[in-house]
Parts: sequence; C-alpha cells; structure tokens
Amino acid sequence: MIAPDELLRSHGGRYATALGIDLASPDAGERFKWFLAAMLYGARISELLASRTWHEFAARGLLTPHLIMETGWDGLVAILDAGGYTRYDYKTATKLLDACTALAHDYGSSLDTLHDIATDPRDLEMRLKALSKGIGDITVAIFLRELRGIWTKADPPLTPLVLNAAQALGYLQLDSDDADRALPRLRKIWTDNGQPAADFADFEAALVREGLRLRHLATRYRRDFTR
Repeated sequence: MIAPDELLRSHGGRYATALGIDLASPDAGERFKWFLAAMLYGARISELLASRTWHEFAARGLLTPHLIMETGWDGLVAILDAGGYTRYDYKTATKLLDACTALAHDYGSSLDTLHDIATDPRDLEMRLKALSKGIGDITVAIFLRELRGIWTKADPPLTPLVLNAAQALGYLQLDSDDADRALPRLRKIWTDNGQPAADFADFEAALVREGLRLRHLATRYRRDFTR
C-alpha cells in the first residue's frame, strides 16, 4: 500500500493551492476565489478547461462578487468562451450572477459570514446550494472538502471518487469500511503517517486525482472492449 505522503507527492494536494489560492488566509476573498473555481469544476467539463477558465477570470482581476456582477451576463459569457468553457457558457454565466447576487444580498458578499451563520455542516451545504439553483451537491463537495480543517463546519461526505480510489489503493476494505466509517478511517491513516490533521484535505485531493485516473482508465477499457 502506497503511503499517504507518497501519494501526495505523486498526485498533488489541494486544487486551490495549485491555483495559487491560500484558503487559510485571513482574507475572506481567498475563499471566494476557490468558490468561483469550484463552480467551474462542478460542471461536466475537463479539469484543464475549468482551470484555464478560472485563470481567465484571474487575469482580468474578476475575483470578487461585486466585479463579477459588474461584468454582466454578456461579459461573463465572453470570459467563459475565452477559457474554452463553451459548452456551459450561458448556463454558467447565469449561475455565477445568481450566486454572487445572493451572496451580496444575504451575506454581505462574504462566504465566511455564510459559514458563521450556518448551524452545522448540513446547514452550511444547504446555504451554499441556495445561492443558485445551478449549484448542486458536486460543486458543494468540491468547495467544502478543501476547507476541511480551515472551516469548522466544512465536513462534506466523501465522494465516490475518493471512496473508489481509497479502496483500490488498499486504504479501505470493500466490505468492512462503509461510507460512514470511511472518513474517520482515512483521517487516522493520514495522521498515523505523521501528517498534520489540518492537512487531511490534501490527502483527499490526491485521492480525487487517483479516482479520476481510475475512472478514465475504466472508461477507456470499456470503449476498447466494445469496439
């Protein structure tokens, strides 16, 4: 079984860190930058195109709710298209505007305020989804899993990608480790490896990448097998 720190070195940690976002910063704007990225990653689109599109927003300095609202729907569509996000450009522009408008109106444009008001992890997830009808479970899971150990109420369930990767790598047993026991089991494996508990989200992100790799291999195998 590959050690967690070796998996992290080979696969990489938090996606936010790869984008140059400091989620632990006192600046709430850093959490919004990642929220924007999570909304882009949440669609059925490649990681490459989602990352490229986020960098289009960053290059224009459009990384706050106010500036996104000020850009308007047409301007957002143009930026999404520039990043290659053409398949979902109209829908995503609407989602971004709705989410930023609701965040500004209900929480003073601060995701930290939204977190503080939430009563527990499930209420936090519901409040995030309520920002726009285009925000679903996948986007919320992407956003919150990287905030484990930073936001006290960020504690989403493990996704199937993580569970599949953890089972394939031998961290979890298919029969004995159900979804409820999997998270504490993986946390223990991480800390027993001598890693800081606050950095568990990096291990989780590495498992996401491995899960994506395995899914790609399975899809390619099925395609080749049916030829």
